[in-house]
Amino acid sequence: MAASNVTALAARLRSTLKNSTVLTPDSEGYAQAIIRWSDEMEKRAGIVVYPQTAEDISTAVLLSKEFSVPLAVCGGKHGSSGAASIEGGLQIDMGHMRNVSIDLSNNTAKVQGGCIWKDVDEAAAPHKLAMIGGTINHTGVGGLTLGGGYGWLTGRHGLTIDEVRAVTMVLADGRIVTASSDENQDLFWAVRGAGHCFGVAVDFTFQLHPQENPVWSGQMVFPASQALTTVVNFANNLVATTDGASAMVMGITQPPFMQEPAVVTTVFHDGPEDEAREIFKPLLELNPKINTTKVRPYVEQNSLMNGPVDYGNRKLAKGVPYTLPLDPNFVHSLVGELQKLHAQVEGSTKSIMLFEFFHMGKVLKPWQDMAHAIRGDHNQVMIGPFWVKGEDDATVRSWAASTAAAIRGELERVNGKEVADSIGEYGNYDALLVDPRRIFGKNLPRLAELKQKFDPENVFNRSYPLVAAP
Repeated sequence: MAASNVTALAARLRSTLKNSTVLTPDSEGYAQAIIRWSDEMEKRAGIVVYPQTAEDISTAVLLSKEFSVPLAVCGGKHGSSGAASIEGGLQIDMGHMRNVSIDLSNNTAKVQGGCIWKDVDEAAAPHKLAMIGGTINHTGVGGLTLGGGYGWLTGRHGLTIDEVRAVTMVLADGRIVTASSDENQDLFWAVRGAGHCFGVAVDFTFQLHPQENPVWSGQMVFPASQALTTVVNFANNLVATTDGASAMVMGITQPPFMQEPAVVTTVFHDGPEDEAREIFKPLLELNPKINTTKVRPYVEQNSLMNGPVDYGNRKLAKGVPYTLPLDPNFVHSLVGELQKLHAQVEGSTKSIMLFEFFHMGKVLKPWQDMAHAIRGDHNQVMIGPFWVKGEDDATVRSWAASTAAAIRGELERVNGKEVADSIGEYGNYDALLVDPRRIFGKNLPRLAELKQKFDPENVFNRSYPLVAAP
């Protein structure tokens, strides 16, 4: 990529895009534009474009091809794989397209591609509606949706991607199209799971759900040495007995106010307080060091875990599936792995392992229905190291990979190799970009065919290579 091409492209974009902001490294606001959730993912784009219309996105894509300048697309900037950043090329930043409109005639929301989940939650709440959003509300709508999307309402309604009714896409040839069950059905199939590989998602139409009642939720913190076994056994039973109204995320970390690793439980019940307190009684009786549980409006729910995972410093997210019941002894061994990281890498004590305990009844759909193929009765562990220095990047990534392998090994021990090998990985937690066969499974050959149809030049190449296995 020649520097002269980048300079020429910037000039053309500035003269052509009337409804967009175009920044280069010498522009005011450029430094803010390349900030990412993880500092490790910050790359110096040659040009940053903030479009405000689908037409400007189309023009930017076509001009990037004309000037042979590669591009990347970002929304919430939460990813830790590097797919939403680019060194020297064109960055299309959807951050100025954050409108949400609610249609009460059918309880749908049209959500622009630059929105974060906070935008959706706050737009839906006044109408007593809700959407299956991310458990961190500053996560981008586009990235989470295109890759699947678990949330607190998964037990009630399934995945975020299951509630997509239409997507407006800008394709590699500049066309602006709608993909839905009625239009461009093959593209609609592909973008629901692999959308990052097919174009720019301008907006989504989501089916919302009534959420008239408040929820009971909050966090309880316990010393891991004293409470871990009880908490894991409780969580196993919770998923086995809930009808989808209750859920929990268990974090293993070392808070600054404790001298040892802790179990941080974020608990949720979509129902009355007395009912919730009875369900979560075994945890309440453990005398948590901190207890923030209370009745609150649903609109607050997706902000509960924001604090420890805000922007700043270096971090990544690597997910691995696991099946229930989870063995407390194995989780104890992972506490030891976390302590090894603390000893090895300075500034890593904020690192966390998050175990999701969601009821999967509504997730169990045929894998052929859409590109997203992770449809089994299993949950996710998110390995989340935090660190400070770039010189530790390789060490931390190696630790994350070895820890992921250990959890994979436990999956195989519990279920047998054949079953374990059939369980894929969740792309939204894949900071290490595994083989796409692990993400898309048996859907990969069809995705490879559709990639040739919609993006034969591989313009959208920052994520998985969609090539059928030989």
